[in-house]
Order: sequence, then structure tokens, then C-alpha cells
Amino acid sequence: MGKIFKQLARHWAVCLVIFALLGVQAYCDLSLPDYTSKIVDMGIQQGGIQSTVPETVRDTTLQALELLMSEKDAALAEQWYSEPDENGVRTLAREATAAMPELEKAFTTPDIVLYMAAAQNAAAAQETTDTVAPTWTDLDAMTAQFAAMAQTPGFSREAVQQRLATAMAAVDDTVSESMASQAMLLVSLEYEAQGIAHQVQMDYLWQEGGRMLGLTLVMVAVAIAVGFLASRVSAAIGRDLRRETFSAVIGFSHAEIEQFSTASLITRTTNDIQQVQFVCVILLRMVAYAPILGIGGIVHVARSDTGLTWITFLAVAALLILIGVLMKIAMPKFKLMQTLVDRLNLVSREILTGIMPVRAFSREKFEEQRFDVANRELMQTQLFTNRTMAGMMPFMTLIMNGTSLLIVWFGGKAMDVGTMQVGEMIAFITYTMQIVMSFLMLAMVAVMLPRAGVAADRIDEVLHTPATIHDPAPEVAEKTLQRKKWPGVVRFENVSFRYPGADDDALEQISFTALPGQTTAIIGSTGCGKSTLLNLIPRFYDATGGRVTIDGVDVRDMPQHTLHDLLGYVPQKGVLFSGTIDSNLKFGGPQITDEDVHTAADIAQATEFIQAKPEGFQSPIAQGGTNVSGGQKQRLSIARAIAKHPRIYLFDDSFSALDYKTDVALRRALKAQTGDATVIIVAQRISTVLHANQILVLDEGRLVGIGTHAQLLESCPEYREIARSQLSQKELGLQKEDD
Repeated sequence: MGKIFKQLARHWAVCLVIFALLGVQAYCDLSLPDYTSKIVDMGIQQGGIQSTVPETVRDTTLQALELLMSEKDAALAEQWYSEPDENGVRTLAREATAAMPELEKAFTTPDIVLYMAAAQNAAAAQETTDTVAPTWTDLDAMTAQFAAMAQTPGFSREAVQQRLATAMAAVDDTVSESMASQAMLLVSLEYEAQGIAHQVQMDYLWQEGGRMLGLTLVMVAVAIAVGFLASRVSAAIGRDLRRETFSAVIGFSHAEIEQFSTASLITRTTNDIQQVQFVCVILLRMVAYAPILGIGGIVHVARSDTGLTWITFLAVAALLILIGVLMKIAMPKFKLMQTLVDRLNLVSREILTGIMPVRAFSREKFEEQRFDVANRELMQTQLFTNRTMAGMMPFMTLIMNGTSLLIVWFGGKAMDVGTMQVGEMIAFITYTMQIVMSFLMLAMVAVMLPRAGVAADRIDEVLHTPATIHDPAPEVAEKTLQRKKWPGVVRFENVSFRYPGADDDALEQISFTALPGQTTAIIGSTGCGKSTLLNLIPRFYDATGGRVTIDGVDVRDMPQHTLHDLLGYVPQKGVLFSGTIDSNLKFGGPQITDEDVHTAADIAQATEFIQAKPEGFQSPIAQGGTNVSGGQKQRLSIARAIAKHPRIYLFDDSFSALDYKTDVALRRALKAQTGDATVIIVAQRISTVLHANQILVLDEGRLVGIGTHAQLLESCPEYREIARSQLSQKELGLQKEDD
């Protein structure tokens, strides 16, 4: 996981912006349940009335309320209300906001008393002992009675206050909370009497609903911005990882390629990086958001003072136990999955690459079974993990629904005793679900992280595998770069080579010199080290003993770019790239002209079949050169090297697919073209090396003969044996008795 966070740290500025935006999104998300609670409790149940202090009040009602206040509270009320207008309505001053706590304290008890008196009046009018909801006419009747009472001789405000204080002291907390809502009902009756109750309610609903809509729009905009930025960051991480991985692989020698295998490197460059890229998006969009949302939900639940917080903690505990069990079961399988993907890719690549031998030997059924084994192992692992994750959802649903049931059950009891309102319960359920969903998101991500962690480790393994072939130190390379002329003298000085992990040397004490203007041929039995020897010159491998020099400079002291500019390499197996014939022949660099291409094609005996194609040099080449024959592919590979005009030509058994006539014509034309260049040829056929200036004979990694064809026939038994197996006695010039 540390490697994934290391990649995210490279884009720390954008990540900080994303975290800030997620904070805004969480604030909006956590604010919406509060607004829902306000709309239900205050907007619907209380008619949009937010305070026990009415915004507007008739003078008669205010006078009745003031009779139930102390002298100080009555003076405070008179201070903040305007004079009555033509309709006898008084308006609360806008500046009263600061004094609102004192005003609410002054108005609450009088509101309750006046409302209860109106309710008693309504019950008396209907001749019932049950509580009856009063109307504004009942309120008017009571205000008239209070006004008349104030005119009664001996009326004392202090006596009224003492009686109210005694009555309120006898009321317990539960009843007190229930009675507090009656203060709002008095304000509602007053607004009905003024004819503005509906308008007050709608104003409140529009106001709070507008805020909810605004928060929702902000949350949507922030979510879009977070998604956009997270996608850009993850795409940039994927791009950088692919670039770095491919750059590392390009610098690998054959040893590193064989260490990882081509199939594994392809999987790491594609599938593994996709896993890391996907998880980076999830980390930025979900993992960073879930803790913010969960902690915020817990804070809101803890502050709600509903007595139901224990339900939330019970749900979280059950959720953590479920996640822990699932992680213990599924985690090992997720770690195994990438290895199985690697194996499936390896088997697929082997079968598809060798499809012709598979068909030739009628091994289709066997290969199908081998593929099916790898495929089924991956399928079974994926099924196990998918079923495990699918099994988590019913348990998650059970926990969420059980939590909702507990909240509704105990919340209903709280509402019955008046300690909770409907909106509060809705908000509490919403916050609890947000907390549970936060843990669910973390659980889902926790399942993905192990696989992504394995993928990140595999990518990091490629990036941090040191290439055994590397450029020399700058001060050493500088001396090489200052050199202007390179005649092309190749010299092996007691060169030995051993493959990594091998017990024996593949080449032992090889020494020879290849001069410009001459052809040096290398021949020997299969597996004797011919191609290995040739591969030491372009540094596909480095010698483990002795040294290889070009014009007296050790190839290990030359920058690889400089070294390869001197070489024209034709591999044993012709390799072409998708594009056109022209683009393949110009593969050596932009300095190659059309004239160079046509000349090289003539020398490689490729012009005839190129011109036979409708589009000539612009004819398309399929991936891997599958739309040309083996001989045509080999000739194009030779032409590609010739077009570069190198100082040293390296032919690794590059004439094996050519017929004898084409081989002779090509070598004759090549001799004329490479008159002052060094030519080194690895070959199996005696006819290819017959006229070489010097022939090296290898046997089990040792140089057992060196000289011309005639000299080796006389002095080298190994060469004579190879020659006798390929040429007639007449061609060899030997007598039968010598056989």
C-alpha cells in the first residue's frame, strides 16, 4: 500500500484540493438531514414557527401576555415591539436578534398559560372534559377576559407571577418539554388570527427548501469536480507508471527479460497498472471521503441527545466484526489472483505463439486442457472472492435494516413521551445510515487494496530491478564521445561468458580480431555459443571475463547509443514492426533517405517482391511481419541493417531462410556494398562462409580453429567434419581414401 500512496504523493497538490473539496461535500451531505428535520418538525408540525416570540402580534394579545410577565419582562417586550398599526398589529424590531434569548425566556411561560386557557375555553364551549385544540376565536375570548381581569380592583402582577412560579415548579421535566411546544401553538393561533399562518409556513418551507437545494447543487458540483480531478490523477499515475515500466524494460538485457518472462512483463505493464490506477480513483473518491462522512455522522449523532447513540455504536461493532471475518476469508484469495492471471497469460501466449507446431503435432486437445486448467483455477478463485463479497451484502442489509428497526422502535417510545420529534428521528436514521455506509465503503475498498498492493509490488519490482547493462560513468563516456572516427576493428581479448545462474561458462577464453574490409564467419554445431558470442558485441550481454573492444575501446566504456550507431544488426529470427515496408527499412533513424532504402532493398534482393506488391514500398506490414514469408522477412531485416550504413555488420544466421541462388546474389552484392566495413557472420551452412577472410570454429564454447576455408580443412578436424556433412568430396577437393 505504501507504494500506491507514494504514487499519489507525486500529485500532492491536486490531492490536497480533492481533500478540501471532499470536506465541502461532506459538510453538505451532513447538513441535509438537519434541514430535513427542521422541515418536518418546524415547517410542517409547527407551521414554520421558529420561536416563542411572534414576529407580529396584535396589541390585544401582547397586552394579555404582558399581564402574565414580570414588570421587567413586560418592559422588555414593549421595548422591542413597534407601536400598533391601523389594524392594531405590532411588529418585532429587526434589531431584536441580540435580545432574542431574553425575549424567548420572557414569552415562553405566558404563551403556554394563554394557550392552555384558550384550550380550556374551547373545551368548555364544547362541554367536554377532554383537551380540545382551540381556535383563534378562543384566543380572542381569553385575551378579552385577561383585559377585563386587569381592570378588576386589587389585580396584582406579582400575585400572578407567584402563582405561575408555583405551578411551573410542580411540573416535571417530561411534561415541561411537552408544554414547551404549546408555546409555539399559541404563536400559530396568533398568526391564524392575523390571517398570515399559511404565508409564514410557506415562507419557512421555501427558505429551508431553497437552502437544501443550494447545498445539494453544491454537493453535486463538488462531486463532479472530485471525480474529474481523481480521474485525472489516476490517469496520470497510470501514464507515468506505464512510461517508467516500459522505459525500464527497454533498458533490460536478455537476462532481466528472461528473469520476468515476456508474458509477466506484459501483464505488469497492462493489468497490474490498471489495478493501481483503479484503486487510486477509489482511494481519492471513497477512502478519503468515508472517514470524513463517518466521523461527521458520529459527531452529529453524539450531539443529538436522543439517548439512541448506543444503537449506532452497536451497528458499527457488528459491521466491524463482519468485515474482519470476510477479510480473513477473502484476503489470501485476492493475493493469489494476480499470480493466476500471470499464469493464464503465460499459457495463452505460449499456445498462440506456437499455434503452428500445436496443429502440426495434433496437440490441440492437450493445449486446450492445459489452458482450461489455468482458466479454471482463475475462475474458481474469482468465484470464491465474488461469492464472498456477494455474501457480505445480505449481512450488510440485515445490519442496516436492523439498525433502522431499533431506531424506529426506541424513537417511537421517545416521541410518545415527548423527548423526540419525527424529524429528529428521520435525521438520526439518516446519520446512522451514513455512518454504516462509510464503513461499508471502507470494507469494499479494503477488499480491493490487497490485489492492488500485489500489483504495485510487481510493478515496483520491475522498476527497481537494476539493469545489468548500463552506460559508463559520464567522465568515461565523454572520452568516447570525443572520438570522431571509428574504423570498425572488433577484437575479443580472452573473452569468457557465463549465463546468470549457470554452473559452467558458455564461452571460454575467446580471442580474435575482425578487421574492416574483411568478413569474419563463425560456425559450429548447434548450441556451441555462436549467437552468444555475437551478442556480446552490441552488449545484449556483458562478458564475464576478458573484454570486447571496438577500435581499442572496451564496449562497456562506450555509451550504448554510440555503440549501436556503429552496428548493423540482423537477428537470427527476422523481426518486423507494424507499419509499411518503407517505415521498417527506415527504422535505423531519420537520416535514412529514400535512396538509401531502395539501394538497401536491391542489395538484399528484396526489390523484386516489393515492386510486385500494388503499393510497393508503402505496402503495409502486419504486426510481427505475418503477411510476408520467412525469406522475405529475412531479406527486409537485412535491408534494414544495410540502409543504416553501419561500420560493423552483424549477421546472426540471417541467410538461413534464403535459397542458394538468392544467398549467393545477396552476398555478392553485400560484398560490394561493405567493402570498407567489418562483417561478422554467424552461419550454419558452409556455403555461406566459404569465401570469408577468416572463419572461427566453435565447439562447446571454445575456439578450436581459426583461418580460411582451405586452412581449416587442413588443420581443424571439427571444421572438416562440418564440411564433409554439407559438401561433396569433389567440392572439398579431398580423396576418397582420406574419408
